[in-house]
Amino acid sequence: MVQAKINIAIDGYSSCGKSTLAKELARELGYTYIDSGAMYRAITLYLLRNDVPIQDEEKVAAALQNIQLSFHPHSSGQVAEMYLNGENVEPYIRDLLVADKVSQVAAIASVREFAVAQQQAMGKHKGIVMDGRDIGTVVLPDAALKIFMTADPEVRAIRRYKELAAKNPGIEMEEVIRNLQLRDYTDTHRAESPLRQAPDARVLDNSDITREEQLQIVLGWANEILSRLNPES
Repeated sequence: MVQAKINIAIDGYSSCGKSTLAKELARELGYTYIDSGAMYRAITLYLLRNDVPIQDEEKVAAALQNIQLSFHPHSSGQVAEMYLNGENVEPYIRDLLVADKVSQVAAIASVREFAVAQQQAMGKHKGIVMDGRDIGTVVLPDAALKIFMTADPEVRAIRRYKELAAKNPGIEMEEVIRNLQLRDYTDTHRAESPLRQAPDARVLDNSDITREEQLQIVLGWANEILSRLNPES
């Protein structure tokens, strides 16, 4: 008997560990993980590399016609990695230069339409875990499980600093805090698909819990839903 699968949408503020949870959850359930943020980062990288002015929406929209995004499995069997026009750009989309611009790029209507259309196509066959800012509200509004992640701003800043310092040893904490504040403001105030909690989302505050604890909490939520869909399993 074929087991029914669900889509899981994870939204929340930056540096709450959405991607980490989504990857672990997908691995535990045998689902496909889609990093929607990587798509926006790859688009941002393309615009920066090609000197496309982010404030010029017409030029940005035209540039999208030259962008092809895809996910390819890592040779080691790890989660899929982001490819931009056939190039693996995972090493480049996580740096601070991209981080400083990605929220602005993601707020552009044509960019969101471009990315959302691809994300929705990926979710049609179920068995997807996708994280981002508008997954439960716009991309996968019918997802069976919606999670809204949050954490104390200071905790988020420390996490982000540790992540960036590994690649940028000279980075200052103040710079990280400013970046987080800018991203929070941009994400929650943009006209197109602002970050907000879906009415039926379950809130996960991971300020004071471990990765393993949060994974077990969410696995419990997912299995609760799956047991109703597959009562004889």
